[in-house]
Amino acid sequence: MKIGVFSVLFQDKEFEEMLDYVAKSGVKMLEIGTGGNPGDQFCALDDLLNDEFQRKSFIEAIQQRGLEISALSCHNNPISPDQREAQEAHDTLYKTIKLASLLNVPVVNTFSGVTGSDDSAKYPNWPVTPWPTVYTNILEWQWDEKLVPFWKNVADYAKSLDIKIGIELHAGFLVHTPHTLLKLRAATNDAIGANLDPSHLWWQGIDPIAAIKILGKENAIHHFHAKDTYIDQENVNMYGLTDMQPYGNIQTRAWTFRTVGYGHNIQEWGDMISALRINGYDYVVSIEHEDPIMSIEEGFNKAVNNLKSVNIENHAPDLWWT
Repeated sequence: MKIGVFSVLFQDKEFEEMLDYVAKSGVKMLEIGTGGNPGDQFCALDDLLNDEFQRKSFIEAIQQRGLEISALSCHNNPISPDQREAQEAHDTLYKTIKLASLLNVPVVNTFSGVTGSDDSAKYPNWPVTPWPTVYTNILEWQWDEKLVPFWKNVADYAKSLDIKIGIELHAGFLVHTPHTLLKLRAATNDAIGANLDPSHLWWQGIDPIAAIKILGKENAIHHFHAKDTYIDQENVNMYGLTDMQPYGNIQTRAWTFRTVGYGHNIQEWGDMISALRINGYDYVVSIEHEDPIMSIEEGFNKAVNNLKSVNIENHAPDLWWT
């Protein structure tokens, strides 16, 4: 397993300055944004698609520092009821898949998206209860009419180029649990898998190791984000896990994103690394830092050091003692 980082952390740096900083930290892989929520500061999508020389220079700058690209990422809402947002997300996703193929990057990360309640809706609607039954009707319509048709086309295109799609299981979107990921995968093809981020599982009440086992059995983990979550049970009792307070209300929020090791102890992270290896995943652990009480540099470096202490880099030899 290799430790990586989502380069969106370093938007204040120039491209080669960012590469030098990441390489010096001891990280081996980079996840790079191509648009949508991560932005495209380090990856001018159209320029790289249209210019082979720029692609060659781009990859050489990365490889010269001993780095590899783990994934290209364009997290957005491709089935948004806002047609302009949906079209932009659609175009960016297809272009990103094409660029990944040209660069020999095996994974593209994104969100599944969420649409509205019907074709006349202006805003997203994320049903979370089966009753009143109108919510069940909305959810079925969203899956049958919007989500599955869109992702069937994407999955076919990605598979034709031998690219895997890592969908982040994020509440607020239609694919947010192991069940919904596997449901979409069954309706499309095996190019669809998870960009598994334990931080979003913890605050939904899902045990990440259990999720690793569930998805690992289906070979459905395509990428992995290393981000932690602190659960404040006293605040959970007041606000519940579906806490809608701003992220900045740290003292009263039910849960808060933390850097690796500051929401759950290092033993738990070690157990996750072992579970990934046991269940067939041996790719990247990509640091995503959104800790509100640490600087980018401190949070990133603590995550690197903590992951290095529990990461399993090498394959085990034959069981020589048996």
